[in-house]
Amino acid sequence: MKWQRKDLLGIRGINREEIISILDTAVPMKDVLTREIKKVPTLRGKSVVCLFYEPSTRTRTSFELAAKYMSADTVNISTSSSSVTKGESLIDTGKTIEAMGVDIVVLRHWASGAAHLLSRHVKARVINAGDGAHEHPTQALLDLFTIRERKGRLSGLTVTILGDILYSRVARSNIWGLTAMGAKVRVCGPATLLPPEIAALGVQVFTRVEEALEGADVVNVLRLQLERQQKGLFPSIREYSRLFGLNQERLRLCRSDVLVLHPGPMNRGVEIAGDVANADVAAIEEQVTNGVAVRMAVLYLMMGGSGSGAVH
Repeated sequence: MKWQRKDLLGIRGINREEIISILDTAVPMKDVLTREIKKVPTLRGKSVVCLFYEPSTRTRTSFELAAKYMSADTVNISTSSSSVTKGESLIDTGKTIEAMGVDIVVLRHWASGAAHLLSRHVKARVINAGDGAHEHPTQALLDLFTIRERKGRLSGLTVTILGDILYSRVARSNIWGLTAMGAKVRVCGPATLLPPEIAALGVQVFTRVEEALEGADVVNVLRLQLERQQKGLFPSIREYSRLFGLNQERLRLCRSDVLVLHPGPMNRGVEIAGDVANADVAAIEEQVTNGVAVRMAVLYLMMGGSGSGAVH
């Protein structure tokens, strides 16, 4: 199917068929990454700007490589060295970029709703690469792709999202994506890191990690955002690790073929033990590879592609 929307602002706003289309398109895209020459002419003549108001390694590099592998012209803009430091607004920055003939703006911003705001003021297509504590749609899509690739399906699986749910845009996008695809979602973390309205999203809520992990098919461990520690939302990092860290003992509560995910960067020994992160059941490095394939698929579909013509 052809992508019918101007932008990709969140998982909440897209349907099951659109998710499947992206995941299916990412399959041949991943094949490109195994070639000796990782280059296809799919987006030749198109331009992509990565506009990041927050630090990022994985997401920014992933989008940049995805665009370059499909022969698009790419530019990275770090706001610390741009006119933003002189007081230029997001809308003015977006309009300036658009005036240069850019086709797609990939935006990472510290404010929830920033991508929605920009999309209403520019004709260029906007991809939300993470906005505050709101959404991170391509991270959820790469997680869905990884689960489907490893498990062969999404429907009927029990997926436990473990950690800092309150501040996690990854958690929100994953919840909407997984429930849309028919998975059963559990969330678990300290009561202080669970949004009060979270159960309304159709998930089971746990504050005891052992209960949340019992019989789980997939565990998605979230990064503990250490910058929140100063707010006193949990006693200490050591206490958090003791009560909520994923270790080998807790992993045995899950199904024997459990799959472990982590969006990165990891705090080893805090939210996830080093031996779990390195175990065969973990697909953390695979997620990074899949992130490039999924972002290639998103860029391709948003520029009007469809079907199997993605790769030549």
